[in-house]
Amino acid sequence: MRRPGSRPSPSASAAVGPGPALRLGIALLVAFAGGLICSLVRLPVPWLLGPMLALLAASKFIRIPLRWSGSLRNAGMIIVGYSIGMSFTYPLLAEMARQLPAMLLMTVLTLLVSVLFAVVLSRMGGLTFPTALTGCIPGGLSQMIVLAEEMDNADLTAVSLLQVTRLMMIVICVPLLAFSPLFHFGAGSAGPGALEEAAADVASWSGMFPNIFVFAVVAVISAWGGQKIKLPTAMMLGPVIGVAALHLSGFEAPALPSVLLNAAQFMIGGYVGLLLRPDSLSRKSLRTLALAVTTGAMLIAIAGGLAWLLAKLHPLSPQTSFLSLVPGGLDQMSLIAHEIGADMTIVAGYQLFRVLFIFFAVAPLLGWYLRRLQRKERLRSDRAGPAKA
Repeated sequence: MRRPGSRPSPSASAAVGPGPALRLGIALLVAFAGGLICSLVRLPVPWLLGPMLALLAASKFIRIPLRWSGSLRNAGMIIVGYSIGMSFTYPLLAEMARQLPAMLLMTVLTLLVSVLFAVVLSRMGGLTFPTALTGCIPGGLSQMIVLAEEMDNADLTAVSLLQVTRLMMIVICVPLLAFSPLFHFGAGSAGPGALEEAAADVASWSGMFPNIFVFAVVAVISAWGGQKIKLPTAMMLGPVIGVAALHLSGFEAPALPSVLLNAAQFMIGGYVGLLLRPDSLSRKSLRTLALAVTTGAMLIAIAGGLAWLLAKLHPLSPQTSFLSLVPGGLDQMSLIAHEIGADMTIVAGYQLFRVLFIFFAVAPLLGWYLRRLQRKERLRSDRAGPAKA
């Protein structure tokens, strides 16, 4: 089965329209125009939101099926992974260890809220409970799709719609909220791992050499190794681990110029923009879409409330605590954290803990529960059959 949001194979596309190179070229131009416009009007994270919004709109009005290279997205992930890894220090690791109970508490509370939303969706949206549950758990689109595929009574289309709608809402709304006065409650510091304000802007190209060559090799090899051992978000997590280990060993990691981080935003934003196609939304249930938007908005609001609680428990800035708890992608939240001057490594730590917790603890338990539920329904159906006969 083809993954939702993926594009037809190059051979199939070439037979019915422009080749992959032309479709990629058009997508790059559209994405660049979107990033440039958002930058000129001073939107937050313009090179992430711009390409995403431009390609989302273009896929509705441009009849040519646009294409985005997975290699571009992977390159952006590696750059972000490097930026996170180079920010790790021994005081930061100690701080993250100290906050481990808070990470577990906030992750469990977020998952409980998601399960509650699943119960509501299954009753109000006419969805089966396995469909609603796999659609609401913030464990990543691909992982939840794989889990839903194992269920006979799970609607993959609805699962994709729920997951992607939440992701798109978070990526669009969270930067605007993080920049707003809503997240200036209380006092708090960014923590020991905070990036120096505008550090990437003052980083010089000459200051990157020669150390950047060593770190680039380590980042790429770590990304490849992460894929081989099937790490979640391997293209980012692998470089985070490899670069952090080398940096902590005493080998100094150079800061990246802002143009490289903008390029990473561009490469990731374009990929996200083509995940959801408006023409497919028109074929989905409007009720499911409305419920997906409603639950997505409520989840963001609840994350804001939990962020207030987290800022009371630990000396974190409001923006750092908010981005740490919003169930978005590790890459998107880290980029937004860098853009607004939040503590990118703390944000990455919380996001990574949630991803790993869901990957290693929740997903197996969820799979076991849904398969058990499926066996019970089959048994009930088998018993009902002879009774009717």
